[in-house]
Amino acid sequence: MSDENGLPPLNGLRAFAVAGRHLSFRAAADELGVTQGAVAQQVRGLEGHLGLRLFLREPRGLAFTEEGRAYHAAVSRAFSQLSEATAALRSAPLQVTISVTPTFASKWLIPRLAEFTQAHPDIDLRITATERVSSFHADGIDLAVRQGRPPFGASLRADLLFPQEVIAVCSPSLVAQEPLPLGAAALTRMTLLHDTHDLWPKFIENAFGGMIQQPRGLRFNQTTLSLDAALAGQGIALASRFLVARDIAGDRLVQPIDSALEGELNFYLLTPRQDASDATLHVRNWLLSQKIDLAA
Repeated sequence: MSDENGLPPLNGLRAFAVAGRHLSFRAAADELGVTQGAVAQQVRGLEGHLGLRLFLREPRGLAFTEEGRAYHAAVSRAFSQLSEATAALRSAPLQVTISVTPTFASKWLIPRLAEFTQAHPDIDLRITATERVSSFHADGIDLAVRQGRPPFGASLRADLLFPQEVIAVCSPSLVAQEPLPLGAAALTRMTLLHDTHDLWPKFIENAFGGMIQQPRGLRFNQTTLSLDAALAGQGIALASRFLVARDIAGDRLVQPIDSALEGELNFYLLTPRQDASDATLHVRNWLLSQKIDLAA
């Protein structure tokens, strides 16, 4: 039966292609796993659909008609292209695109990519680092990590990844001559590294219970830049604990002030409730498994 576009029946084309390669209905039947009569019937149906003969039935087997030879070359090329396209599709890695903030990408996700690749070598993880809120449909996003508070929309599943527990960090060299933890007086001699969240006033109020002389500061438009400056010994930065846990464990950063600021804008993993691929769910499960060890 032909399709709505007027193409010949696929079974007939397949039978014709194999029979033409062997110039034998019997050999074609053996390759296709059907009876010789079935192959002959499918080829006759194709000839009827086209309104011309493709084979000459001779005592010693089949022979092409002039039209049949030209058509067989074209049909064989088409089947070969389909086979190649299917093989390429099956061998291509499964793609998952995750949208994260630049700080989450550089300070948490990228250091763990080798571990993810080892666990899921068949998944091509594509990372989009942006502060703007992405559209899953318009931007082709499969997963997103965002800081905020639920609900994020009825179409999205929100899983808590990390709480917003903000701590102060700096290079060990910056406070090598200072007794730790730093007091209010010592903090006024330091350079504070600010980002767009502007949490230093709340942090100072929480840590020292009152106003102190505002220390000098540097301002950055991304938390990752303020943390890079802290690593370089240029001042004290604020960041969520999980983002700096690895640097603290590796003695690249220290926590010079004991206080921690509990925030309301936690980090959530967002996944569409419908049409999420198996590969997307594998990435989601891997991300959720990482939150159990903040210092890993």
